[in-house]
Amino acid sequence: MKEEKGEKPNEVNETETISNRGREEVYSKVVRAGNRTYFFDVKATRKEDLYLTITESKKKFNKDGKFFFEKHKIFLYKEDFDKFVDGIEDVIGFIKKELSGEQATPVADNTGEETNSESVDEFVNVDFEDLGKK
Repeated sequence: MKEEKGEKPNEVNETETISNRGREEVYSKVVRAGNRTYFFDVKATRKEDLYLTITESKKKFNKDGKFFFEKHKIFLYKEDFDKFVDGIEDVIGFIKKELSGEQATPVADNTGEETNSESVDEFVNVDFEDLGKK
């Protein structure tokens, strides 16, 4: 994917490409958000099943001052779309309520059972400081 120069941060671009669909890009949306760029790419398998790749790209600098792009990618398949959307809408709604100062309400986990935010925090409080150390 090519990024166009001179674009404003937080600007959304859409590109649609139709091809032979042999693992080719079918549709793409680029979202620039501050120092990160998100790519939402619809691709097709050889059997013409569609799937989504979400890529986060962030510009970083080496010790010598040269830049490189750090990328993280998620593959999302059609059988998971509804659960993924439900999950992301739930957590974004939770964050928006927290930021607005409203009292957080119990959230449902993926089993359909309600939990409170304190028990959820136990699982998301992860410290990565010691990764890579031997």
